Amino acid sequence: MTAAAEQSRVWTRKDLIGLEPLAREDIEMILDTAPQLLAVSQRESGIKKVPLLQGRLVVNWFYEPSTRTRTSFELAAKRLSADTLTMNVSTSSAKKGETLHDTLFNIEAMHSDIVVIRHGCAGAARLLAENHPSSIINAGDGAHEHPTQALLDAFTMREHIRRSRQDPNATLDGVRVALIGDIAHSRVARSNIWGLKKLGASVVVCGPSTLLPPHIEKLGCDATTKLKEAIDGADVVYSLRIQLERQQKCLFPTMREYVRLFRIDNESLKAAPPHAIVMHPGPINRDLELSSEVADGPRNVILEQVTNGVAVRMAVMHLLINRPAFDTA
Repeated sequence: MTAAAEQSRVWTRKDLIGLEPLAREDIEMILDTAPQLLAVSQRESGIKKVPLLQGRLVVNWFYEPSTRTRTSFELAAKRLSADTLTMNVSTSSAKKGETLHDTLFNIEAMHSDIVVIRHGCAGAARLLAENHPSSIINAGDGAHEHPTQALLDAFTMREHIRRSRQDPNATLDGVRVALIGDIAHSRVARSNIWGLKKLGASVVVCGPSTLLPPHIEKLGCDATTKLKEAIDGADVVYSLRIQLERQQKCLFPTMREYVRLFRIDNESLKAAPPHAIVMHPGPINRDLELSSEVADGPRNVILEQVTNGVAVRMAVMHLLINRPAFDTA
């Protein structure tokens, strides 16, 4: 990209609801902003903070359990010098029947700037974004999207490709990514498919036929029920969490059957190239989705994903708040 083109890129969106509506340039702007913020988190001396959101209020509003995402957003906001507020839904007025809109109107009366929301209903974040002035970040809405997880995944993949090729400008064009597991119920899978396809990667999804959505190929990916076929030639092997709570519906016969056919272990990884990395969004069901030898092995970059997640979320919040002000008169 030329210097003039680089300078012409500006972020104009108020919210981050998903990756489906974003252009490649939008996604790359976030990925290209993250390295300098990653450096802030990696300072060996001095304060791990920058004043990019000083005086701003970031609200974490989670209707579903979360450890990694919630703490990552909270830490990201604090490293940008923002004030943070965590909403405890179990003791909030939502339990008394207050609507999402009314709750957010009350939060905004306290002059919130960014609201990070996770909700069990697909479309909840978009509904709020369309009706409120705060910048809304979707931290997961039902089985729809989880955009910041896919962004940190893409950033981690791109950094690996750049290191392995010794090319600081390498992209994900032509990179093969295999998503393994519960595709049907995974918002991580959907956001990754949309994001990776826009970045030029090829994606194959694999799992039991009952965990593959009908017509998933319409999203631009390939689908298979054979693990070896999916992993063959993959630069990235991405294992998704099996949602054990859904096993009551008998979506596959037994855990033993899933392990035999779809678990990522040293034996199944023989089908992948030597440079392939293993990823997982967490939390891991050890020895179900990943064997312990792989989860603790040299090919996994799971903790790198966690580290990169803070930087990517810092980049998202910085771009949303510090975007240029446009005259709409």
